[in-house]
Amino acid sequence: MSNREYSSREYSNVIHTDVLVQLDTSRRKALANLDDAKLNWFHFRTCIISGVGFFTSAYDLFVINLVSNILGYAYFSSDSIVPINLDTGIKTSAAIGNIIGQILFGWMADRYGRKKVYGIELSIMIAATAGTALAANSFSMSMFAGIIFWRIILGIGVGGDYPLSAVITSEFAMKSRRGAMMALVFAMQGFGILTAGLVTMITLKVFESSIKQEVRYLDYVWRIVVGIGMIPATVVLYFRLTIPESPRYTMDVFGNIEKGAKNIERLLSNSKHIKNDKFEAFYLVETPKASWKDFRDYFGKWKNGKILLGTCVSWFAIDVAFYGLSFNQGIIMQNATPNYLSFNDPYDTLYNIAFGNIIVTLLGTIPGYWCSVLLIDKLGRRSIQLMGFAVLTVLYLIIGFSYAIVTTSYQWIFVILFIISMFFTNFGPNTTTFIIPGEVFPTRYRCLGHGIAAASGKAGALLSQLGVLLLKDTGGPNKFIDHLLELFALVCFIGFLFSFLLPETKHKSLEENSNEIQEKFFTGYVSPELRQPTIINVQTHFNGHVSFKSDS
Repeated sequence: MSNREYSSREYSNVIHTDVLVQLDTSRRKALANLDDAKLNWFHFRTCIISGVGFFTSAYDLFVINLVSNILGYAYFSSDSIVPINLDTGIKTSAAIGNIIGQILFGWMADRYGRKKVYGIELSIMIAATAGTALAANSFSMSMFAGIIFWRIILGIGVGGDYPLSAVITSEFAMKSRRGAMMALVFAMQGFGILTAGLVTMITLKVFESSIKQEVRYLDYVWRIVVGIGMIPATVVLYFRLTIPESPRYTMDVFGNIEKGAKNIERLLSNSKHIKNDKFEAFYLVETPKASWKDFRDYFGKWKNGKILLGTCVSWFAIDVAFYGLSFNQGIIMQNATPNYLSFNDPYDTLYNIAFGNIIVTLLGTIPGYWCSVLLIDKLGRRSIQLMGFAVLTVLYLIIGFSYAIVTTSYQWIFVILFIISMFFTNFGPNTTTFIIPGEVFPTRYRCLGHGIAAASGKAGALLSQLGVLLLKDTGGPNKFIDHLLELFALVCFIGFLFSFLLPETKHKSLEENSNEIQEKFFTGYVSPELRQPTIINVQTHFNGHVSFKSDS
C-alpha cells in the first residue's frame, strides 16, 4: 500500500475496510470449521430431531391409504368402498395443505429465522391429528367433512416440516456427509410408512373377535391408528422448540458474525445444542436482504433460475408417480393380484392390505432410502436422480404395456416389478429432490426455495391422486390403470430431462452451491459508536490485499 498521507475520509475507509476484512475472515473460518467438522453427537442429534418429525409426517400422510379402506367397511356396508367423491377429498386434502404449508413456512423461516418457526409446524400436526381422530357426525357437519378439514390443517403442518427439516439439517451438516445426513432424515419416511402398516395390523388383531362379530368396531380401529401419530410428534416437540438458531442464518441474514462464529465453536467443542445463545455482538454487518426485487434479481439470472426450475419440475414429476402409486397401492395390488385379497371377510381383507403394505415397504421402499443414505455422498445427487428417473421410465413402460398379461398370467412378475419401482423411486429422485433444494439456494432464500420446490411436488401429488381416482375406472372398473402407468413413464422421462438443469452439489459448501460471490458479501456494518449502518466506499478483495478510492 502507498505511504502517501490519507485524507480523514480515506483513513476512515481503511479502518472500515479492516473491520470488514476481520469479520469476513471470522465468517470464513467459522463456516470452514463447520464444513470440515468430524461427525459427532451433535450431528446425530440434529438428524434425530429432524428425522422423528419426518417419521411422524410420513405416518400421518400415508396412513390414510389404510384408513380409507377401513372407513369403507365401517360406514358403507353396501359395497365396502368409500364413495369416490369422499375418497378423493380424504386422500387429496393433505396435499392441498402441504402446498400452503411448504410455501408459508419456507417464507417464515427465511423471514423470522429457523428457530422461531421450528416446532410450530409440529404443534399443528399434533392438534390436527387429534382433530382427525375425534371427528364425528354433527347437525351441521358430517364426520367425513371433519376428517377432510383436519387433514388440510395436518397438511399445512406436514408441509412446513419439509423446508425446515431439510434446511436445518443442511446448515448444521459438514459438507462431506451433508447428503447422508439429509437422506437419513428423509429415510425416516420409510419407517413412518412401515409403522403405519404395523400399527394397523396390531390394532386390527386386538379387535379381531369384535370385528368378526360386528363390523362397527372398525370405528375404534381407524381412530386409534390415526391418533397414535401424535405420540412421536409430542416426544420430539420440546427438542425442536429448543434447537439453536442456524449459525449460517445468524451470520448471513441477521448479520451477526461474532455470534454465529461463537455458536459454531461451542457446538463443535461441546457437541451439544445451545439452549441459551444470547450474545451481544460488537459489529453487525450489512448483508444482502431478501426482498421481491432481490428475489427477481437473483432468480432472474439463468444460472440461478434454471436450478429453481429444475428442482420444481423434477419434484413434480416424481411425486406424480410416487403418490399416485403409494396412495392407491391397495387398489392396484387388488386389481393386479385378485387372489391376494379375500373380500368375504372385512377383517381378513384389511389385515392383508396392511400386510401387503408392509411387504412392499420392507422389500422396496426402505432399502431404497438406505441405499441413498449410504451412497449419495459417493455417487452424487444428480447422478442418482438421473439414474432413478431413467430406471422408472423403463419400468413404468414395461408394467404399463404388459399390464394385461402380467396381471392375468404372471402376477408374481408384476409384484416384483412394482417392488423394484419402489426401490428406485427412493434410491433415486424421491430422496434427491428433497436434498438438492436444501443445498443450492443462498441462506436468505434457502427455506423458501425448498418450499417452492416441495410445493411443486405436492401439486404433482395432488394432480396424480385426482387422476388415479377419477380416471382408473374409465372403460370399466380399474381398466385405465395400465394407461396411468404409461403416463407415469412419460412424466418420469420429463423429470429425467429437467434434472440436467441441476448442478452436482456433493462435497461443496452451501456457499459454493449458492452461486453468489462470497468475496463481496458484506456491504457495510453497524457502527459500534452510533449503532447505525456505516456503508463504506471501498473496494475489498478479501485476499490479503485492500484497495480503496477517495470521495474527493
